[in-house]
Amino acid sequence: MTVDELVDNFSFLDGWEEKYQYVIDLGHKLEPLDEKFKTDEWKVNGCQSQVWLVPKIKDGVFHFYGDSDAILVKGIIAIILLIYNNKSADEIKKIDVTKIFVKLGLEENLTPSRRNGMLSMVEKIRQYAAAAR
Repeated sequence: MTVDELVDNFSFLDGWEEKYQYVIDLGHKLEPLDEKFKTDEWKVNGCQSQVWLVPKIKDGVFHFYGDSDAILVKGIIAIILLIYNNKSADEIKKIDVTKIFVKLGLEENLTPSRRNGMLSMVEKIRQYAAAAR
């Protein structure tokens, strides 16, 4: 799925309850993270729930893996991974994630603590990309 397809899917949903359920469904489809990565080294600070993000780089292209102990947050991770996977460090730097979150309705419908956690995940990905350049 592409970001445009995700935005289209969200546009067909009526109300935040349906969107919320869709985010949860995305979380259920997220590939489980190996327990060996659920350590402080990969933990994202600033999230209300426990969140881990692990980068893999091949030929200058990132692929991220993530997980959380909260099902809604797993869905948010799935969205973030969709946005940032298979991108170079320069591409990651140029992504205006706030625009995407607004199109999806995440900016206005998530609690401030969830929104802060989401932005902490984005910042962690940007740190990984900056360190690789």
